[in-house]
Amino acid sequence: MTPASDSRRDASPSFNATGSKRARRPLLESVLLCACLLAAGCATRPPPPPSIPYTPLSAGQSDDIAIHAMGLVGTPYRYGGNTPEGGFDCSGLIGYVYRGSVGTAPPRTVAALSRFGQPVSASDLRVGDLVLFGGNPPSHAGIYVGDGRFVHAPSTGGEVRLDRLDGIYWSRQRLEVRRP
Repeated sequence: MTPASDSRRDASPSFNATGSKRARRPLLESVLLCACLLAAGCATRPPPPPSIPYTPLSAGQSDDIAIHAMGLVGTPYRYGGNTPEGGFDCSGLIGYVYRGSVGTAPPRTVAALSRFGQPVSASDLRVGDLVLFGGNPPSHAGIYVGDGRFVHAPSTGGEVRLDRLDGIYWSRQRLEVRRP
């Protein structure tokens, strides 16, 4: 090497033992590895929540549920409501009917209702099944009462009513069916 090349080498940045390029490389690799592992962990979906336990309903219990639900048609809607005197929201209506008809207390929220019972194909609907509408998780629920109809508490200012699954609005919604 010539003296001129030695001076160029000395002009390059120099680091002490704790800040040398070689000492920084394993640290940089470790940081990059941790970042990749974190990104991969964030990209995976968490496992689905477990199903909520239930006791399958008899045909007689399913009929009792439908009759009880239809008897509440006309009750005012009230967000958070779960009694005929105070009004109902959709999950409050379902809870009231199921507790009164079969002594089963289903979950209080529509999202939790989507894990209650077992999933059923819409083509296999039967009286007493829960019909849930919307995305994932669903945002609205009702009780199927037969002949393509369901009872639900639709919205503020409304009241519990009987609607058709094949109606203009409901037929366009994503439908999920759960059988307790």
